[in-house]
Amino acid sequence: MKNITEQLILSLAPNAAAAANGRKISSGGGFIKLYRASDDTFFMGECKGSGKNPYITSADYIDENHPVYRCSCPSRQFPCKHSLGLMYEMMSDKKFEVCEIPEDILAKRKKLAAKAAKTENASDESPEAGEKAEKKKAAAKKTANAAKKKKLEKQLEGLELCEKAVKELMAAGLGTMGGTSLSNYQQLSKQFGDYYLLGVQRLFNRLIIEITEYQKDNLEEHYDNAIDTLEKLYSLIKKSRKYITEKIENDDPAADDTVLFEELGGNWKLTELESIGKCVKNARMTQLSFWVVYDDARKEYIDTGVWIDLGSGKIYLTKNFRPLKSLKYVKSDDSTLGAVDVPIMAVYPGDGNVRARWENAAFSELNDSDFAKLRGFAASSVEGEMKGIKNFLQNAMSNPIIYKLIAFSQIGKVGDKTVLKSKDGDTVALEDFSELEATVGRLELLPDAKLLKDGVMLCGFHYNTNERRISAHPLCIIPDGENAVVRLLY
Repeated sequence: MKNITEQLILSLAPNAAAAANGRKISSGGGFIKLYRASDDTFFMGECKGSGKNPYITSADYIDENHPVYRCSCPSRQFPCKHSLGLMYEMMSDKKFEVCEIPEDILAKRKKLAAKAAKTENASDESPEAGEKAEKKKAAAKKTANAAKKKKLEKQLEGLELCEKAVKELMAAGLGTMGGTSLSNYQQLSKQFGDYYLLGVQRLFNRLIIEITEYQKDNLEEHYDNAIDTLEKLYSLIKKSRKYITEKIENDDPAADDTVLFEELGGNWKLTELESIGKCVKNARMTQLSFWVVYDDARKEYIDTGVWIDLGSGKIYLTKNFRPLKSLKYVKSDDSTLGAVDVPIMAVYPGDGNVRARWENAAFSELNDSDFAKLRGFAASSVEGEMKGIKNFLQNAMSNPIIYKLIAFSQIGKVGDKTVLKSKDGDTVALEDFSELEATVGRLELLPDAKLLKDGVMLCGFHYNTNERRISAHPLCIIPDGENAVVRLLY
């Protein structure tokens, strides 16, 4: 029988409701008959549905890395709840009757194999055909490069427009964004989309949002956030103009290893990241924290996971963007427990905790060795990490938070502050980061006080503008002598 875990099912489900419905079908005896091929590459079930005839659902594992799930139901979800229910039947070690693989499945396998063979043999064509294909490819590349160059020139125009607006704001002061002026800036922000400056547009929207909030409640934090956003916007304009100008002058419009490509609104393809060497092979990863936030400036929900490579100790982020206008078409991410073994992981350009993506992964449980590595990756001193943290946070183009594992001897109260004392004896205040769900208060709700002694904590280091210092947002605890990850944000 195939090794099916609930984590695998949840990762494949289009949403939590579909997984729950699949589990309900399985536990409620929804399957009338269950079949499997003798080689365990094919599984099929007859499932009771709303109609007179049962639905036929199947799972084809002839290609382990790309299993195919099929169902005769009319659902547009993929995999549907019946396919997920079949996987729950497999996970529960239900009895499957051995059967021959249906002819229609064999025909579909043959068709897929022929398509794959055609792709592999494309390079074995005659010299004439190969030369013709190369010419066609070169022509397509030339056309694509011309379009990319035209886009870069348009972006350069938009940057000039944005710089003019930013300089006016810096000269007149952010207070001038009120009333009619604010409406004009909102119209200006919409124009940046026409110049392919989505990153600039998002920052400009964030600036407008902060000023609008400041005018409502007069809280200094909104004004400070607006100043920070304006600084980042100005820095992005300067660096982007230099970057784009050089690419136009060098006739090199292709994307390259820089955060500016994405900051300007570009979207990386996995193949593009691999082509510039931004990939890690055979990575064993585990997720330490997960959350969902709504970004009003982007008009998107962002599902974020904090992961650690159990081979190198590097901490990466996964991000899943779900625009409001297409929520029902984009699958949401969820918490992932245990370990995932990733054949090829694409890594985005940048510093600190860069973004990572992968298409295929195998799920397994964390073992003793994995937990030993997690503890070994933790820094024993906050002070020893502080220089790198400060340098990162001072960069206007960087994220406002950086995640690190810290080994601690104790967590407790000093006056009215919650403080982490590292293994080496230095301390850092644990204070919530404004853009994340509050977690400091949850430390007092932990069921065992022993969790606050001699463990490892995943901290998000950020600059606390109110206190004028660097603080740490607690995300999870790996207790000493216990193979567990206690999440504060999940």
